[in-house]
Amino acid sequence: MSDQDSYAVQGKAIDESFQNDEKPFDAKDLEPFGNEETAEVKYRTMKWWHCGMLMIAENVSVGILSLPSAVATLGMVPAAIMILFISALSWYTGYAIGQFKLRHPAIHSMGDAGELLMGRFGRELLGIGQLLLLIFLMASNILMFNILMNALTNHGTCTLVFGVVGLIICFLGALPRTMDKVYWMSVASFLSVLIATIITMITVGVESKGWVPNEVTTTVSFREGFLAVTNIIFAYLAHVAYFGFMSETEDPRTFNKSLAMLQIVDTVLYLVSALIIYHYVGPDVKSPAISSLSPLMRKIAWGMAIPTTILSGVVLGHVACKYIYVRMFRGSDNMHNRSFLSIGSWVAICLGVWVISWVVAESIPVFNDLLSLISALFGSWFSFGLPAIFWLHMNQGQYFKNWKKICLTIINVGILAIACAICGLGLWVSGVAIHEDSGTASWSCANTT
Repeated sequence: MSDQDSYAVQGKAIDESFQNDEKPFDAKDLEPFGNEETAEVKYRTMKWWHCGMLMIAENVSVGILSLPSAVATLGMVPAAIMILFISALSWYTGYAIGQFKLRHPAIHSMGDAGELLMGRFGRELLGIGQLLLLIFLMASNILMFNILMNALTNHGTCTLVFGVVGLIICFLGALPRTMDKVYWMSVASFLSVLIATIITMITVGVESKGWVPNEVTTTVSFREGFLAVTNIIFAYLAHVAYFGFMSETEDPRTFNKSLAMLQIVDTVLYLVSALIIYHYVGPDVKSPAISSLSPLMRKIAWGMAIPTTILSGVVLGHVACKYIYVRMFRGSDNMHNRSFLSIGSWVAICLGVWVISWVVAESIPVFNDLLSLISALFGSWFSFGLPAIFWLHMNQGQYFKNWKKICLTIINVGILAIACAICGLGLWVSGVAIHEDSGTASWSCANTT
């Protein structure tokens, strides 16, 4: 029986259990890592708070540093409304992904979900898309590491050298094969970004030289405004890893707790930091925001941000490498042992994925441009469009069953339309921005601060 057929049989049984209000279908033997009772290497070991912390580490890192500049572009009120709206949208679409995973426990990645929806073509389309999104996100971490090291060393050497150093560190951090080991890195990552953000907020207040113009609303071109919106969207792009995270939890049904933990923490942190930093710095706030501090405090804040710059990339890299690894060894004993083949394959996959992300980082060295491209091309679908499609798939034939279904159908079709708009318009504005900044020293030793 093919994977697609097994997904279909499994999905039918689970759908029937949901319709009969029974306990969700128990399909451990059909899950990505199979039966682990006697396995040498076990993957399904995380509690819900482990999963939540991993999601926070994946999400709350590089993106938060671009939000004050988005506030400067949009104005305080529109930016705050947009942050809250995208947060609510992300919470709902994350919930839809969780429900889809519970219906189909065999799903480990967006590629698996694509096969369930569109057969082999869908598997390859969404699988490659997921891998590309993760690689671009990893590239943004390397780019951030370049900015950080240039700031700390006063451009002490060629930026390409810093990129290679970041590549090596992230590669070494990604070597553990199981998520429970990466969890401890995620704790350090969150504490790092939290401390760096608090230092930045306090410093901009202390260094403020008096009255700074704060725009409640602004008048900007559509392209500039939409570019700022895509940077906010970037701060909510964790969805691509949800299937993988759920697959390594002891009980995937606790995912809603993890999701709530993520959404509450990141939304509060985004709102407070973006508005406070903009309030004290004003329209001239830079992206990343730490670059707006005085030279000494900039170095201190960047120093505190070193762990999150590296470790959030490690979490992303782990998800990317795990996708390839599961594709290679699914159903094989190699996934659960410590043989030369299994360990060697994991190391080779990690090295290859991180080298590709480094190439992307050096090719698009403008921070905001890279964020907007990622948001438009990938985030629009993995965070918004596909979860809406998942809901429509789970509720086939019931779209107009009652008033609640009618409302949810309208909401999900609307979310799908929003995803299409973000993708199309976002590609346009980010493409223009990258073209205009094309002279910004790709593959150069130039200072990126």
